[in-house]
Amino acid sequence: MDSLGAVSTRLGFDLFKELKKTNDGNIFFSPVGILTAIGMVLLGTRGATASQLEEVFHSEKETKSSRIKAEEKEIENTEAVHQQFQKFLTEISKLTNDYELNITNRLFGEKTYLFLQKYLDYVEKYYHASLEPVDFVNAADESRKKINSWVESKTNEKIKDLFPDGSISSSTKLVLVNMVYFKGQWDREFKKENTKEEKFWMNKSTSKSVQMMTQSHSFSFTFLEDLQAKILGIPYKNNDLSMFVLLPNDIDGLEKIIDKISPEKLVEWTSPGHMEERKVNLHLPRFEVEDGYDLEAVLAAMGMGDAFSEHKADYSGMSSGSGLYAQKFLHSSFVAVTEEGTEAAAATGIGFTVTSAPGHENVHCNHPFLFFIRHNESNSILFFGRFSSP
Repeated sequence: MDSLGAVSTRLGFDLFKELKKTNDGNIFFSPVGILTAIGMVLLGTRGATASQLEEVFHSEKETKSSRIKAEEKEIENTEAVHQQFQKFLTEISKLTNDYELNITNRLFGEKTYLFLQKYLDYVEKYYHASLEPVDFVNAADESRKKINSWVESKTNEKIKDLFPDGSISSSTKLVLVNMVYFKGQWDREFKKENTKEEKFWMNKSTSKSVQMMTQSHSFSFTFLEDLQAKILGIPYKNNDLSMFVLLPNDIDGLEKIIDKISPEKLVEWTSPGHMEERKVNLHLPRFEVEDGYDLEAVLAAMGMGDAFSEHKADYSGMSSGSGLYAQKFLHSSFVAVTEEGTEAAAATGIGFTVTSAPGHENVHCNHPFLFFIRHNESNSILFFGRFSSP
């Protein structure tokens, strides 16, 4: 399989392209969070449902060749996926005092429903997730509130009501939640006295006022000649994590170049060998983005439809009872970028229901840009977004 870094970049970019079809404003989500949730689901799926989810973790070349291989190879492949998560989650949990980064997973299961012990053991082993029994049958709404308040407590109260009214019913059997929370300080803070009100151009004719932060310093930088765009890396304390900004030269340049960007190119452009240290005059808006998505239709469009199909889903690795399928795949996220640093959070919840059947470079971010926050050692993309409307 591909590395978690490559997979999270690919999923992030593919998901962004899918979301922007129906969303022309800001977009913000956690590729690693969504991938972790898919991994936890994959662990309990079998057959065609598992194969569809598997494909997320493999590049197209690999997928074609792995189809030809024997089933044993598939099991080995799947195990490699879960082992990567185990390693990544263990690594993340040991991080320093310089910032907070928490990735938390939990299952909430209907207390009368029998889940296979083997599934629960594996999900604990690989994803550090335990099962909490709840009473969906008689107290669906109380259970929903309990799950929401757990998510709220884990995201520093940034994500409220992950599961909205009516999203959990008495037929819900399992709710799977993944949560990513990050609060980091810049390696070099922006001085507050340098922040000034300025215009941010959403397009050539419309602007809004923003608080624009500024600093001049050395940053990793690259200019993409063919795209007429710049990429800048802004490190957080300790350099374990960085935010990358991809800014087109033109106000309306982002739309024009999106189709020329691929996940592979993003990895290549932001690799240490490709970027060089340059003196940069950086202008970055202070901003907050909060967003929520029901990803079921988006993931189905990306080829993962069986997991959500009442008639096709195969969750026999999770429960020997039939008829379990994923009914909801909800993802909420929040980011605040300030002079001191960044606070970001994302939560993913999946509800399962059983069916009764040269000098200074200027990087002036005063028009739409892409940004992502990366864990540098694993190259994994924790958060991915587009800022286009203050």
